[in-house]
Amino acid sequence: MSIITVPLKERSYDIVVEAGALGHLTDAKLPDEIAVLSNTTVAPLYADTLSEQLRASGYRVMQFNAPDGEQYKSFEWVGRAYDALAEHGLTRRALIIAVGGGVVGDWAGFVSASWMRGIPFIQVPTTLLAMVDSSVGGKTGINHPRAKNLIGAFHQPSQVVIDLECLRTLPPRELRAGLAEVIKYGVIADAEFFGWLEGHIEAAQQLDMEVLEHIITRSCAIKAEVVGEDERESDAIGRRATLNYGHTVGHAFEAITDYGHLLHGEAISIGMTVAAQIAILLNQDNAEVLTDLLQRQTKLFKRAGLPTTPPAGYDFDRLWNAMTLDKKARAGSVNFILPTRIGHVERVENVAAEVVRAALAEVKNSSNG
Repeated sequence: MSIITVPLKERSYDIVVEAGALGHLTDAKLPDEIAVLSNTTVAPLYADTLSEQLRASGYRVMQFNAPDGEQYKSFEWVGRAYDALAEHGLTRRALIIAVGGGVVGDWAGFVSASWMRGIPFIQVPTTLLAMVDSSVGGKTGINHPRAKNLIGAFHQPSQVVIDLECLRTLPPRELRAGLAEVIKYGVIADAEFFGWLEGHIEAAQQLDMEVLEHIITRSCAIKAEVVGEDERESDAIGRRATLNYGHTVGHAFEAITDYGHLLHGEAISIGMTVAAQIAILLNQDNAEVLTDLLQRQTKLFKRAGLPTTPPAGYDFDRLWNAMTLDKKARAGSVNFILPTRIGHVERVENVAAEVVRAALAEVKNSSNG
């Protein structure tokens, strides 16, 4: 078992990483009223059993499941969750437990942040991507048709419970998507970890639990440190902004493909590839180092089965408009987190549309070469 603490003074909380951790959740002292929020895919695998175990332990438990899919991270399904909570008379003394991937965690977290002006919740991520990224740090929210995560709130969980056994039921494509965020941590903060991943990426895909525990623990430790320094990304040049590497372009591709074509991690691997190419175009003095970074990053993505080229037939103007709506944008300009070397990134302001267009073209040409 590994325990990582997110250091937020009186709001600090633990991330527990352990095979079988979900079965120990009923050992903790929890509020009498509990709402388990999940989706129709995860519920029969984990949430239904958890609800039964909690009821057997004497808790008053309700469960509500949304359909599975990014498109259900919406006002409609937040409203339906409110209706279910109201129907069951859930008070401000209740606890929400979010059981699922990143979509469930973001949606249920936002419900928790807004129900009765905020009630506590526990994150139980069941996908690799949610384990290493979205379950940690307190960002909750839903999508708007024009951009991802436009509506939301900062609301830290009281605990994150990561059960490694959940990865055994994860579809291979979802596991690969999670590896994109793992690779991101190496690029932005830990060159040694990036090198270790180059030697273990196949073992991770083969569900080597020792390798996966190290991947999750190190990724969560990096994010916990970043969140502890800069919880709310209040300063756009603060450290938490570095977590957005690959997300400016990635989120835009998710938005213009209606959140259905690309998994989040797949969009981020494309976004990181484009961001590294932008860095080369803007920093010719460091082009040799950055080209090596791009080549190593691209090779690792391909070994992980992740895309590095944009989907065919996209409209650049729509993509650019989605980028200007991104939360990281300022007054219509687009800012990027760009690498300077493996293990370090920087924020670059006001990147021109022509540079982004050229980087996209270069990425496409490289894939055809």
